[in-house]
Amino acid sequence: MNIVLFEDEQVCRLHPATIGRPAFAITCGGYRLIDLIVSWKVPCCYVVRPYLKTIVASDFPQPSSSLNLSEPLLLVNAALVPSVTTLKHLQAFAEQGKPGIIRLGTRIAAAFIPADQPPEARQLNTEAIDRYLQNLKAPVYEADLALFHYPHDIIRHHQTIMLENLEDRLKHQHYVEIASGVYAAEGATLGEYCVTDTTDGPILLDQEAKIGPYSYLTGPAYLGPKARVIEHSAIKDGVSLGHTTKIGGEVEASIIEPYTNKQHHGFLGHSYLGSWINLGAGTCNSDLKNTYGEVNMEYCGEKVATGMQFVGCIVGDYAKTAVNTSIFTGKVIGSCSMLYGFITTNVPSFTNYARSFGQATEQSPDVAIATQARMFARRKVQQRPCDIQLIHDMYRQTQHERQLANEPLSL
Repeated sequence: MNIVLFEDEQVCRLHPATIGRPAFAITCGGYRLIDLIVSWKVPCCYVVRPYLKTIVASDFPQPSSSLNLSEPLLLVNAALVPSVTTLKHLQAFAEQGKPGIIRLGTRIAAAFIPADQPPEARQLNTEAIDRYLQNLKAPVYEADLALFHYPHDIIRHHQTIMLENLEDRLKHQHYVEIASGVYAAEGATLGEYCVTDTTDGPILLDQEAKIGPYSYLTGPAYLGPKARVIEHSAIKDGVSLGHTTKIGGEVEASIIEPYTNKQHHGFLGHSYLGSWINLGAGTCNSDLKNTYGEVNMEYCGEKVATGMQFVGCIVGDYAKTAVNTSIFTGKVIGSCSMLYGFITTNVPSFTNYARSFGQATEQSPDVAIATQARMFARRKVQQRPCDIQLIHDMYRQTQHERQLANEPLSL
């Protein structure tokens, strides 16, 4: 059997989380879907949006040399929530060996295609797979699976799957218990005079993760390799830090992707931060309305009820905030944007947003590329042609966000 991770036509609803990454690379509950699929040790390949093909080929495990498309295929929607339960249901579905689909509403979560099915099912491009699945007449199976439909779903599911995912890490990776319920991989350290509370779940420190002194942490929490939490920080109620992040202040129930900095004091709650973001000193967000009511989000002009009382901000890759930036409840911050002052509305990608000072202008991709080069150099990461091209592609993919009455954004 071979696995094909595919993005369906609704993947763009997850912007800005998926502007610069495939849906299977979204971190939720301390795992990405690709992490779980790779752990299955079954040959796998990817069907993603055309502009992401080069970066995916560079950054993710290449299709196995044993990949044989004449064998049965398991098609897996890349927007599936990456929980251990998800993996178990996919494995049980595949073990049946029978043609069938798992449908969640109008979307297909997975499909099993036996070896004797028509060849069009084996054309590895988005259009062919979408066309095939739309016309597929096969038994529909039930499974306890969930898909990301909108960005706030990442935060919603993160809170429900965090504990089981961390328990799975403890089973399959080597950690040493260095305090009650606190587990450290090789080279990880817990600073002096730290207070930890693991009543609601464990705290996992991956390789070379470091916690500064006088910090407070509650589980469940996951700190990725080389993550650094500075002194006097508070990490609370379900936080997942990607590798090589620098985090300070108070962080609650949030996901922070690799290479992002929130090094200074300030509050971040119930939020999703992409990669290579920098939050300036004193930057805070709100995750609760003054009315204590449920938060409604706005995506591309569409109002969406979340059914959630706590929703912070969704921030795309490479965004930056100035000192003392204040982000209001439930705001979506586009990739490669620069923020100043009070953020009272959603912010388009590639925007210099200083609306509280009467300014909001478009940012050139050339500026974003130059900034990327400086950031990469600080972390000893080489800027590749595919990284530069991705910035240009992200700019084109988000052009519509910066149009007002068919004119370029300029307020």
